[in-house]
Amino acid sequence: MVESSSMSPGMRRKPRQARSQERVNRILDVAEAMFIAEGYNGTTTNAIASGAKIPIGSLYQFFPDKTAIMQALALRYEERLHQKLAIMDNSELVKLPLSVLVEQLIDITEQHFSENPGYFAIFMEVQSVIPEVQAVGDAADAELIRDFATLLAQREARLETADYEAIAFVLVKTISTLMWLSLSQEQPFRQRLVAEMKRFALHYLQSYFPSDSLPAQNNGAD
Repeated sequence: MVESSSMSPGMRRKPRQARSQERVNRILDVAEAMFIAEGYNGTTTNAIASGAKIPIGSLYQFFPDKTAIMQALALRYEERLHQKLAIMDNSELVKLPLSVLVEQLIDITEQHFSENPGYFAIFMEVQSVIPEVQAVGDAADAELIRDFATLLAQREARLETADYEAIAFVLVKTISTLMWLSLSQEQPFRQRLVAEMKRFALHYLQSYFPSDSLPAQNNGAD
């Protein structure tokens, strides 16, 4: 179980003791299961409290309503992904060939969605009707864009800051959108789409960093 390291904007208060954090995690675990099984609209806070085996008043200590629970659940999903992508802070990653870098980052993202199937099942229903949930995703994307722009700047310093930010924006938004769309596809075609994402990302990056494609060409010619 991954504990949330930050407080969701919709929460009434942040749990400060281990017991309170465990209770919040239990609420989110039960809510996740119920949202998947019954749908967001078919689930009530009373049902979540009952499933978590806590009084409804205890739930309301942390969450004023169901939207706040959904918001916190969205934040937990995004934090799980960001923890996996924390490898972008690794200085060794800067030295990797672009082909390896793209492979790793997209595989990590795809693995995250495979390990958290509820993400698509839940948020497909609410993404367009709960702006607070969309805000969580937008904030997570912004953080990834900053991290990726920093990583690209460390690879090669000849571009302007605005260039790295634009490149990172295009890649994060494109890959996240394609990855989201792929989740509704059958597994063979989904894997094909993941391969196409890698192809797109690699060629796009090589258009800005052509020297990164030279080692691969040399290796292929040997």
